[in-house]
Amino acid sequence: MNLKGAKYEEQAALFLKGAGYRITDRNWACPLGELDIVAEKDGTLVFVEVRARSNPGYGSPAESVTRSKQVKIVRAAQAYLKARRPQAESFRFDVIAITPGGLEHIEGAFDAGGAGF
Repeated sequence: MNLKGAKYEEQAALFLKGAGYRITDRNWACPLGELDIVAEKDGTLVFVEVRARSNPGYGSPAESVTRSKQVKIVRAAQAYLKARRPQAESFRFDVIAITPGGLEHIEGAFDAGGAGF
């Protein structure tokens, strides 16, 4: 990860902590992919993808979480659940989109797409 990416992920983690989330993992990686942030709040395990754009001409950061990227995140999440066996009542996939104008937290940005969770 580059320095800018680390800065944005730190910003996202601080935002989540301020919103009452407990960060359980950051940059968790396996052969199937990487999870930027794994957090928990009120019994829900949240897999958070952090995206940033400095130039709005390239589209919103959230738009860069394509279907193929979502599939990679879901596969990494499945590996995480198998490896860590967290005690959670439910889970979801969020995106934190960061632009020069601010930070947007999109809860439930996408679903597992029938991946058998």
